[in-house]
Amino acid sequence: MSKRGKKKDTGDGEQDNSAAPPAKKGKKEKEPEAPILYEDPPDKLSTKDGRTANMKITSWNVDGLRAWVKKKGLDWVREELPDVICLQETKCAEKSLPQDITSMPEFPHKYWAGSEGKEGYSGVAMLCKTKPLNITYGIGKEEHDKEGRVITAEFPSFFLVTAYVPNAGRGLVRLDYRKTWDVDFRAYLSELDQKKPLVLCGDLNVAHHEIDIKNPKGNRKNAGFTAEEREGFTQLLAAGFVDSFRELYPEQANAYTFWTYMMNARAKNVGWRLDYFVISRRLLPSLCDSKIRNKVMGSDHCPITLHITV
Repeated sequence: MSKRGKKKDTGDGEQDNSAAPPAKKGKKEKEPEAPILYEDPPDKLSTKDGRTANMKITSWNVDGLRAWVKKKGLDWVREELPDVICLQETKCAEKSLPQDITSMPEFPHKYWAGSEGKEGYSGVAMLCKTKPLNITYGIGKEEHDKEGRVITAEFPSFFLVTAYVPNAGRGLVRLDYRKTWDVDFRAYLSELDQKKPLVLCGDLNVAHHEIDIKNPKGNRKNAGFTAEEREGFTQLLAAGFVDSFRELYPEQANAYTFWTYMMNARAKNVGWRLDYFVISRRLLPSLCDSKIRNKVMGSDHCPITLHITV
């Protein structure tokens, strides 16, 4: 997600003491509330019917691949060691990729998509242990594909799509474009889903419900939490897809994947859940777990991981 403007979250920001009434003598100042953090529970590695997970997929908006590599992001990837790692907001042309990532032997099959017109903008990547049957870039519409936002890998029993969904922008200047994207992207995913089930992962740039954002009331007119963007996600799910995290943890609050760098938001856990694993409804019996690795640093987003049986 692009950097957001300052939000008015209760308890955040500096107080204007010049306008405050004098404190009453003998009265203690109110202690700031401790942040409510999310503890990622132990990984569940089997389905409800007892089948063992055999596919591990990780997704991470790295907010600039080169900076992320310098922040030792690859060290964590080697610890997590998924079968596929999907990255968004790489902001890096293929010719400028760091050798640290292009030479990774753990992932011999690497795929990159970048913005055609803007250097240092958008971009996604997919690194795989095993070679997919097929790789495609974009969704078949030039107005979207020139920004380098989607890679699709076909595996024997499912498609894997990684996406960096367009931000509606400061002042919602791209909201109309985002609404067009949502319709076209949903049509693309539905067409894939008719062939075989799919897993969609990435920064989808929307907090779907109030439980998915710390300050819903103050963000209703901000990018990522407008009624239009949330409705677009609702329509995607209605087309035969499932938000894997909410399916497993329907009441879990304070579970976020993005925190602005401003106002010490991450330490206070003033965040947004913008990163998802969305799966075809018929993949539900194969779902083992959907993780939010919220303690992992290196970006303004944290990584997420999916365990499934395929």
